[in-house]
Amino acid sequence: MQGNNGAAAGAIPLEVSTFLGGKGGRSLIVKGGAGTGKTTFGLELLERMGRPNQSFYLSTRVSDDALYRQFPWLRASELRTRILDAGKLFLDTLHARDKAVVQDLPEDQRAKITAARHVMQAITDERGPPTRVDRAQLNALLRRNPMPEVENCYNRIEAVLPEKALLVIDSLEGVTHKYGLEMEEFVMALQKDLVENSNTNVVMILEKPEAGGIEYLVDGLVSVVREELDERRVRHMRLEKLRATAIGQPRYAVTLAGGRFTALGPGTPASHPPAQSPQWGPEADPERFYSTGIGDFDALLGGGFRRGSYNAFEVDVNVGIDDYYLVLVPTFLNFLTQSRGITAVLAAGESPEKLRDTITRYCPPHIFDSRVRIADYTASESEESYIVPMARYGRDEATRAMTSAEKAVRGPEGKPFIEYTAFDTMESLMGDQVAIRLYFQGVQRTKLLGNLGIGLLKPGLLVSSEILNMMDSYFRIINIDNAPCIYGIRPRTTIYSISYDPTKGPPHAKLTPIL
Repeated sequence: MQGNNGAAAGAIPLEVSTFLGGKGGRSLIVKGGAGTGKTTFGLELLERMGRPNQSFYLSTRVSDDALYRQFPWLRASELRTRILDAGKLFLDTLHARDKAVVQDLPEDQRAKITAARHVMQAITDERGPPTRVDRAQLNALLRRNPMPEVENCYNRIEAVLPEKALLVIDSLEGVTHKYGLEMEEFVMALQKDLVENSNTNVVMILEKPEAGGIEYLVDGLVSVVREELDERRVRHMRLEKLRATAIGQPRYAVTLAGGRFTALGPGTPASHPPAQSPQWGPEADPERFYSTGIGDFDALLGGGFRRGSYNAFEVDVNVGIDDYYLVLVPTFLNFLTQSRGITAVLAAGESPEKLRDTITRYCPPHIFDSRVRIADYTASESEESYIVPMARYGRDEATRAMTSAEKAVRGPEGKPFIEYTAFDTMESLMGDQVAIRLYFQGVQRTKLLGNLGIGLLKPGLLVSSEILNMMDSYFRIINIDNAPCIYGIRPRTTIYSISYDPTKGPPHAKLTPIL
């Protein structure tokens, strides 16, 4: 089964789309506590994986009107024709067409017809894909109680055979409780009739976090959980079992932003640029602000970084350089392409060459070389104009070298510039007290010149507690299930996933709230 233009991999975990897209029918149980996003996931599966007229959503928990209120995007979607409200189907006559033909007959004749269907099914299995739905298990359950909505699903699935159908049942408890069935026998009926014998994908949503021993009956099992991280809500999807499918990543962070289910993953690494990198077009700076180069981030900050402000980014231990460059590079580019410069003290692991290579994919090299100065405290000499080899200088010479570097980045117009400082480097080279003193001097200079100060902090630094209270904004960059994320301590924000903007491509970034 194929989704809409392959979009399934971006909205739901790739492993799940591969699992449901395999040959033959597959069964999947989705379990989780209340409010974890199971219903949203079921609807997203239909939108991304299901084809019109070949996929159906049987809701026993809420009416279709309630679904439209909770998920407004359904009204504009083809899903409207695929939602079956079990509460209405008792009065619905959709099932009567096929049902009346058989049920009005005497018992012995109905038995003969059922037996004939089994024979035809066996013949069909030998000749190719099924054209009739197997009802052997369902018929056994119907002898105890009529189930019009379930029969209707069977009828609709049969109408699309031999094409593959997708059925989402929300929820298993809703159906089994309504008809006094054991959950195990109902799951077995769906597995035998629809999945194994009728080429159908069946997704069953469970209203509780434990499957209660029915896991062995189905081909796949995933769970959705909700947790707290620094007093902020985070949801995860765990891939517990997907038969015959390699699970490359067993857990995904997910968001329900906009009433949609989206699995979050790593952004395209900056080390793997597209074949043709577009040149950066600068974002306009609002009055009294510097644009971050990221529209979502500007909105979060009320316009961007305030002019003359100093801003901290605390980076977790499992966050790579390419991850935090997703946030920093657009800001750097937005300065450089407006003839403004950058002075930098890079973090351990960063290198002047890597920063230049990253930036010059999106702006001319001569702009970087003329407007960027990187203080390299390990270099005693350099042939590159953008590297200031600080190891060769004493204190007075170092001061003069940095004064000359600042003059170069300001240019003849005396424009403001970015002061980017990695405090792990400063603390390791000079000790915490000197690093703190230099920070205070940098804050004063930033405010005096109207510059933009950006400080990079890593866990365990002694300087952190001293300088964080002086920062105008303070953000943390973390990794959640291989997805780089950011959230604000000052100002306080929810957690956002960081990724490349799919409409603009690298290095344009977007922030997606994790809700």
